[in-house]
Amino acid sequence: MDIDFLGVIKAIFTFIMDILETIVFVGSLFIVVYLFIMQPNQVKGASMDPTFATGDYIFTSKITYKIRNFHRGEVVVFKSPSNPDIDYIKRIIGLPGDTVMVKDEEVYVNGTMLNEPYIAAKTNVWDGGYSKNGEATKVPEGMLFVMGDNRPRSSDSREFGPITIESVIGLVFYRYFPPNKMGVITNPFPANLQTFVPRFIFS
Repeated sequence: MDIDFLGVIKAIFTFIMDILETIVFVGSLFIVVYLFIMQPNQVKGASMDPTFATGDYIFTSKITYKIRNFHRGEVVVFKSPSNPDIDYIKRIIGLPGDTVMVKDEEVYVNGTMLNEPYIAAKTNVWDGGYSKNGEATKVPEGMLFVMGDNRPRSSDSREFGPITIESVIGLVFYRYFPPNKMGVITNPFPANLQTFVPRFIFS
């Protein structure tokens, strides 16, 4: 029986090229998604306990804030103010123009005391830090005031001040590991507090 070796080689070559085209397409799609739409992140450290534990894996949306504004209560990943090679994960407490105050271990935004059942312990301030007990500070335009949910163990805006909007990588919207905690990340703030600015605010 004659064997068409040239035909076999051609078929193998076509098969390999099809596989390579698929790999290139999938790889290109992954790069586009990673660069412009979303990226995976691993939580490191205890600053967001009990909401996120070290070792949790999350998805961060890079496109959300390109189509809408920031909301109070959302969790974001951003570049560390002191080292842009390090990513931080914190919760947005104050938007541009808001006044934020820590007084007697409670947090006030625009004069409204926050109800924070998601935090691990009451909110402290540190000597020499940005926030002072009982002193309201205004969040500058183009910046956000962020805090970790584990307040005694979180380096955040209470220490280094507001962060720039440009430093924000994206919104944390989904946890995919561990399996027993898998799911969409919801905003614990009531809808009227996520974007609403009360009439009476601290000056």
